[in-house]
Amino acid sequence: MNGKRPWWKTALGVVLTAVMLFPVYWMVNVSLTPTSQMRKNPPDWFPLHPTFEGYQAVISQQIPYLLTSLIVGLGTVVLTVALSAPAAYSLAKLRPRGRGVLNFVLLIAQMIPGIIMAMGFYAIYINLGILNTIPGLIIADSTIAVPFGVLIFTAFMSGIPDELMSAAKIDGAGSWRTFRSIVLPVSRNSIVTVSLFAFLWAWSDFIFSSTLNAGGSLQTITLGIYKYIGNNNQEWNAIMATAVVASIPTAVLLVLAQKYVAAGVTAGAVKD
Repeated sequence: MNGKRPWWKTALGVVLTAVMLFPVYWMVNVSLTPTSQMRKNPPDWFPLHPTFEGYQAVISQQIPYLLTSLIVGLGTVVLTVALSAPAAYSLAKLRPRGRGVLNFVLLIAQMIPGIIMAMGFYAIYINLGILNTIPGLIIADSTIAVPFGVLIFTAFMSGIPDELMSAAKIDGAGSWRTFRSIVLPVSRNSIVTVSLFAFLWAWSDFIFSSTLNAGGSLQTITLGIYKYIGNNNQEWNAIMATAVVASIPTAVLLVLAQKYVAAGVTAGAVKD
């Protein structure tokens, strides 16, 4: 047998890729469609008379929302890594009593519907006075990412040789210094993986944003898109143009971090 891939497999891959990417193409197509042709039947499969009024609306109206989402996303990344990395180090290497129960609780925490968590946060935030604030939104978004981060970090750190820990201990390093000087540097792939998913969750969040920050002076891009939707008017070209622009940062991050993510999500799956 030669090493060439059968032509039908290549054709099938192209077809499946086209099907999966069609919503993205249609989003771009609608973003360039004039409002007067939005309800045309049948619709144009290509932007024959493109307009950039949707993208003009993004530049003039949506930049503050994008900046807010960026702040929330980066804040969520920092808080998630700061909490989940030490917790995973403790579970993987310090091996506290009850770690099996803790891992089970982390799994269960990821199954709780977001709307239920949002209602709980709403009652707590009213008493704390952090409703409709950016820090409150960062904390809420981190609750989704931290359990996932702990599980990913734990899987990776469990594969770090215990000999490295013993060598650091012989050299006089305590647990914190070992974590900071040895464990974190070799956990680059898992750090990138957790950071990427935490950012994506915060960037695309709507439930927490609409429940905990709808009345804030700084709102996220998901609420910015939602403002275009009314009972009698839907500015679809502006909606899709905003969605296209909002997708660019996440697409760039996924392309840049794909090799780290591939290594991070498979960490701990195979042991020597």
